[in-house]
Amino acid sequence: MFGPQVPTVPVTEIADETYLLDVREDDEWAAGHAPTAHHLPMMQLPARLAEVPTDREVAVVCRSGGRSAQVVAYLINNGWEQVRNADGGMRQWAAVGRPVVDANGQPGQVI
Repeated sequence: MFGPQVPTVPVTEIADETYLLDVREDDEWAAGHAPTAHHLPMMQLPARLAEVPTDREVAVVCRSGGRSAQVVAYLINNGWEQVRNADGGMRQWAAVGRPVVDANGQPGQVI
């Protein structure tokens, strides 16, 4: 009924070398994001698809996992093979104690 399940990865298992793609809006990103994440708002993805690497693991993250699941499905449908949804999103990232910084590099918060 809802289509195929998208592949997921627990936030605790996202390796440092994984390309972490944050698809949240600008205000969410500015308030708090993973220090090594790359920001590409979901609605800009089709126009900026070439920015997402195809030669390495990609983990997609949003606030809780809904938007990122849609992006993972979109990427898979466009030929990406090494892409997974960050299970629980940035809320889970922060809950397990992974670092969150704001736009100035100071401790941030997930909104």
